[in-house]
Amino acid sequence: MNVEEIFASYRGAVPRYTSYPTAPHFADLNGAGIEKQALLDIETGEPVSLYVHVPFCDRLCWFCGCHTKHTLKYAPVAAYIGSLITEMQTVAKTAGRKLPLAHLHFGGGSPSMLCEEDFHRLSEALRENFDISDQTEISVEFDPSDVTEATLRGAAVLGVTRASVGVQDFDSAVQKAINRPQTFEQTRDVIAALRGAGVGSVNIDALYGLPLQTRDRLEATIDQVLTLRPDRIALFGYAHVPWVKKHQTMIREADLPGTLDRFHHAAYAADMIANRGYDRIGIDHFALPDDDLAVAAHSGRLYRNFQGYTTDACRTLIGLGASAISFFGTSYVQNIVATKQYENAVQSGNLAGMRGVRLNMDDRVRAHIIERLMCDFALSFADLEDKFGYLARPYEAEARALAAADPHKLVETNEIGITIKPEARAFTRIVASWFDAYLDTGEVRYSKAV
Repeated sequence: MNVEEIFASYRGAVPRYTSYPTAPHFADLNGAGIEKQALLDIETGEPVSLYVHVPFCDRLCWFCGCHTKHTLKYAPVAAYIGSLITEMQTVAKTAGRKLPLAHLHFGGGSPSMLCEEDFHRLSEALRENFDISDQTEISVEFDPSDVTEATLRGAAVLGVTRASVGVQDFDSAVQKAINRPQTFEQTRDVIAALRGAGVGSVNIDALYGLPLQTRDRLEATIDQVLTLRPDRIALFGYAHVPWVKKHQTMIREADLPGTLDRFHHAAYAADMIANRGYDRIGIDHFALPDDDLAVAAHSGRLYRNFQGYTTDACRTLIGLGASAISFFGTSYVQNIVATKQYENAVQSGNLAGMRGVRLNMDDRVRAHIIERLMCDFALSFADLEDKFGYLARPYEAEARALAAADPHKLVETNEIGITIKPEARAFTRIVASWFDAYLDTGEVRYSKAV
């Protein structure tokens, strides 16, 4: 398989497919209206998932692609927490009951920068407005530079069961190039403290494709990550999109590894992780064999959402906070992005949905195809027909035709379905893009495919 020819033949940049349609193709519809009806339509007793977005950081990492803002004052954060609580109340009131939560995830920004009092405020509000049980998975993203004894007490009050710890790279030159100073010792001690505080599972995020990152530097980082023996590792490719995130212009493009270097760095790091006893999950995740993510992957119960690969099978994911995205099975809704506008809307008693999309049948079939390719590296025609009946037949024909037209033979096709070849799994996003009806519409620019 000639990697250079593949990169030369195919689109160099494609979506990460954490949703379909992808967020740039959401329409400026009445998001709040879609959200209201969707909340009313949730069946009694149906478990849902909740994503809470905290769009603040006390340092601005230049590599970051999230909706966040840098602040040195805590007052805006405290005010924002009040707006989050108000939004929780409005969502519960609109739904007409306390919805049972299967999964609760705090992302950012840096939710770990919250003070202990605000962890208490959020915990109380969540339990007042949602049904949280001992079975609810509660995960929080932690920046080790934020974590104090008060943070650990706050996490205990919240009932955190899973911590996601950002590392990116431990090399000092790479850290300077992305404005992310963070020592191995600091990270090690924070993970030990989280585990000591009762957090049962730890995930570490590392990045390849960073400025000044060489194979040797990445190897040293991955080796240090492995000594911490996290339950999960996410090995993401840095997405350089300065046309979307202006602070990324602080990164010198001349310092970035080329496409082939990115490819080889990612493959080398992935082999390192797998050789140390981790199962490969999808295109960029790894988990210890007894972790529920690995169990889900082996049993065909792996899913993909805006947090990446997940065991979350809930039909409904409610996003709270500025820019947060909700999924209601047949529709997506994104909240108001600008923090102040979001706060004004929710403090006026309104739902925060700004724009969204209602999925037609073609969207739903293609979303299923893309998710299964991203999760299973395969598409089962029988599974497609079980889900969509006779409507699946044209898509099966399309899949066969697309596979036959591919000069690089990235997939194998038979009467059962199509399967991405093991040696081609690094190009899974490219294969998924074959089925993306929106890819060539509009002026959207994406990050590199690998």
